[in-house]
Amino acid sequence: MDNKTVITEFILLGFSADLSVNIALFLPFLIIYFVTIVGNGLIICIILVTPRLHVPMYFFLCNLSFIDFCYSSTAVPRLLSDLFSTHRTISILACGIQLYIILLIGGTECQLLVLMAYDRYIAICRPLRYPVLMRWSICYQLVAFAWVCSFMIYVFPTLLVPLKLCNRNQINHFMCELLAVTKLTCEDIHFNEVGIFSISFVSLLLPFLLILVSYICILSSVLGIRGAERSKAFSTCTSHVIVVILFFGTGMFTYFGPSSNYSSDQDKYVAIFYFIICPMLNPLIYSMNNREVKKSIKVFFTKSI
Repeated sequence: MDNKTVITEFILLGFSADLSVNIALFLPFLIIYFVTIVGNGLIICIILVTPRLHVPMYFFLCNLSFIDFCYSSTAVPRLLSDLFSTHRTISILACGIQLYIILLIGGTECQLLVLMAYDRYIAICRPLRYPVLMRWSICYQLVAFAWVCSFMIYVFPTLLVPLKLCNRNQINHFMCELLAVTKLTCEDIHFNEVGIFSISFVSLLLPFLLILVSYICILSSVLGIRGAERSKAFSTCTSHVIVVILFFGTGMFTYFGPSSNYSSDQDKYVAIFYFIICPMLNPLIYSMNNREVKKSIKVFFTKSI
């Protein structure tokens, strides 16, 4: 019989083995996480307590803030604790749970951004049919479908075909991210890269193309609207476009290319942007570019004071 070591935990290498460097990183990451939690929590509260924001557009935005809240909380609290630790270990079970949650939440955000683009398309290009096509029962079903679709596309295939890991247990990342864990496999890395590329094509490129088509239709319709109404239509779409570019841009940069062609260091530094920075920027982008959200925030704080 082969003498093989049974791996029960992984070691997360993080950013540096130098404790002083990690301590220096703690404060920026803590501030970013605090802004993320407060910003997304505030967006959710504002939408829930403001009756005029009880429309499908802000219902989807509320779900986006909830997803960003969960997305950041999946990895950042452990990252903050690991920055003060010299022995950064995570059990296989905890690593697997973190990996699947990240896949589920990240996939759902992709689907939700498509739904938000579809909502703007119906509102601008088919305004008379908007009350019927985007009634509340349909909105609830669309969000539920996004979660189920995300599970079936991202999580279910990895449950059916689990990775066969070698005796290596060091993950060159600050969390259990798919590409970083895949590099520990004993199987042919190119086979896994093809699988990741195929899933990335379905989960990133196709949703991005659907959003692009939606905004091409929106642009063609908006150009035929008068000045004031055109400005209002653009203002409802600007925030979403910026969020789409940030999220899909970093996601495609990471996953659209064989993982062996990229260094693990590059992967984890890019991951900082879409796991930590983007969830913080999203509420800031919507609060600065959306007139209704800005007005509601002012009213909310005025009443609180």
